[in-house]
Amino acid sequence: MIFSGKAITVSQLDNGFAELNFNLEGDSVNKFNALTTDELRQAAETLRSADNVKGLLVTSGKDVFIVGADISEFGANFSESEEAIAEGVLATNKAVFNVIEDLPFPSVCCINGFALGGGLEMALACDYRVMSTVAKVGLPETKLGIIPGFGGTVRLPRLIGADNAIEWIASGKEQKPEAALKAGAVDAIAEPAKLKEVGLAMLEQAVAGKLNYSAKRQEKLEPLQLNDIEMMMSFETSKAFVAGQAGPHYPAPVTAIKVMQKAAKLDRDGALAEEAKGIAKLAKTEVAKNLVGLFLGDQELAKTGKTWAKKSTAKVEKAAVLGAGIMGGGIAYQSALKGTPIVMKDIAQEGLDLGLSEASKLLSTRVQRGRMTPEKMAGVLNMIDPSLSYDGMDKVDIIVEAVVENPKVKHAVLAEVEEKMAEGAVLTSNTSTISINYLAEALKRPEDFCGMHFFNPVHKMPLVEVIRGEKTNDEAVARTVAYALAMGKKPVVVNDCPGFLVNRILSPYMGAFMGLVKEGADFVQIDKVMEKFGWPMGPAYLCDVVGIDTGVHAGSVMREGFPTRMSADYKSASEVLFEAGRYGQKNDAGYYKYELDRKGRQKKVFDEGVWDILGDHVDARKDFEAETIVDRLMIPMCLEAVRCLEEGIADTANDVDMSLIYGVGFPPFRGGALHYIDDMGVAEFVAKADQYAELGEMYQATDRLREMAKNGETFF
Repeated sequence: MIFSGKAITVSQLDNGFAELNFNLEGDSVNKFNALTTDELRQAAETLRSADNVKGLLVTSGKDVFIVGADISEFGANFSESEEAIAEGVLATNKAVFNVIEDLPFPSVCCINGFALGGGLEMALACDYRVMSTVAKVGLPETKLGIIPGFGGTVRLPRLIGADNAIEWIASGKEQKPEAALKAGAVDAIAEPAKLKEVGLAMLEQAVAGKLNYSAKRQEKLEPLQLNDIEMMMSFETSKAFVAGQAGPHYPAPVTAIKVMQKAAKLDRDGALAEEAKGIAKLAKTEVAKNLVGLFLGDQELAKTGKTWAKKSTAKVEKAAVLGAGIMGGGIAYQSALKGTPIVMKDIAQEGLDLGLSEASKLLSTRVQRGRMTPEKMAGVLNMIDPSLSYDGMDKVDIIVEAVVENPKVKHAVLAEVEEKMAEGAVLTSNTSTISINYLAEALKRPEDFCGMHFFNPVHKMPLVEVIRGEKTNDEAVARTVAYALAMGKKPVVVNDCPGFLVNRILSPYMGAFMGLVKEGADFVQIDKVMEKFGWPMGPAYLCDVVGIDTGVHAGSVMREGFPTRMSADYKSASEVLFEAGRYGQKNDAGYYKYELDRKGRQKKVFDEGVWDILGDHVDARKDFEAETIVDRLMIPMCLEAVRCLEEGIADTANDVDMSLIYGVGFPPFRGGALHYIDDMGVAEFVAKADQYAELGEMYQATDRLREMAKNGETFF
């Protein structure tokens, strides 16, 4: 054994070869944490001075190669000064990856599974790369608000060309073997069982002089072989395009291009210095902090979900959805797509036809995009069993009620199906507004009942709220969480209250929007301001997309639930439009009107006639500062998020923020409502809220939040 550690071993093979194997103890994957990086440094030094090694084979002892850096260590690393971060990154490159690259013999890396971020950068430091047919490679750092820091922006463009490297790094996409080989990022593809054999054969050829590894290595040490015009065409054109794609809130993709452009005329060490400065600058931004926090928050959410799922005493082998249509069809599609057979029950054939049509449409789209074969589509459709009766309901493990949002109808359907389901089966309701405790009143076994709130459209929205009622037992929650996970969703467990978690927090935001319009604000201006803030759409457009009729109904539920905070002494703009028969996109007229573009898709068009309809219900139009608009909408939303946490509707601050990001598209780079408060500073946020306190309870900070401000506390 040449070197032995807890993450890396280097062993002697035949023919004078050595094998450097990544196999991090106590973890299911390999990752570049402090331990692995330090051991790689030691192993590299040992290999550099070894006199009995002719070639190096780099392998993994796990199903993946290396998934990247240990992101949980970013917080401590990024807390240093920008200069210290740059110095640390550069020092690691010189002491670790450059030493690997400069070894006095050839090296071949066997990529057996995911090689992402630092994993691919490790492979790029080797002379040759052999990739398994089931592996994927990529540099996803821009998705975390940073750029590659172990030489990715330096070595990749020298291997695959500036244009390809820009696309790979700016997009952060994972690449399949064929694409990686075509680009030149890897030198061969092999079946998993043959990977090491092919790697050794390539190493033998390099040692024998049949492969010129010195020339291959030299490409990565020298500046890019482009003239000034070629460089300008590659980098300047790409910067403009990528800036338009990424938007103003995500600087990492454009920064990556600028770093590559500065480094293009430099040798390896000079280029690595530019990379270190680039990543250090981004590491100090709130965007990077929040995107890294989002990644870690997603892991925490997944861990919580798995913990709940393990408590379930029975696996969901078969499910049922009551009520077909668009929502029921979407639930049936998602369940069948992910492998859980489902009965789709409705009282009318028209409903079943609509539900099956929805599922078929979604599957057809996958076939058209090459993501599914027609045979696979047929198999998924066969897993959806349409029914006009309750026959077979005693054979399912979980039932999702998804009928119309009417308390009386839901009571009747829930009580009816409870008589047909098996003992121990779980019954859930996909209600978005009606109290789970209230719905449970119709049941004989309320302990087996909970909410399972999907967001529309089901196939696109990742969040599922699992709502625990006062009498709901742990088995019902656990099985529902397990089913949501099996459907590929991100479940969050919340307690019952009007609007549950997400819609409750969203309601003050929409109420504040109505208040501004009542005072004469232009809803088009509000939309533009909030979209610039980072929302995928402004509140007026959101009303149209959700459906103004749906929004009015939800608003009445919230006013009833929180009369002192969410009631208004005026008729809102949405109520006026609803009474005028303008329901939004569903009938082509709401705050905007909707026309079909050349591709047959709805596009919104401003309709001056809306102001005539609103008439005397709103004050004379006047301008508001963009900052005022943001404050007026965001303060009530954030305060409601605080109340939900304080009241125990959600268990953790992470549950709150992740639910908002996955449920309503809260700007990811801002991290969520509670991250938004933290970033502003709790004391500053409270002071800002106090400036608007005269507008009512929605704008008034809680006593606990004031205490946090006084004590310098934060949510994260």
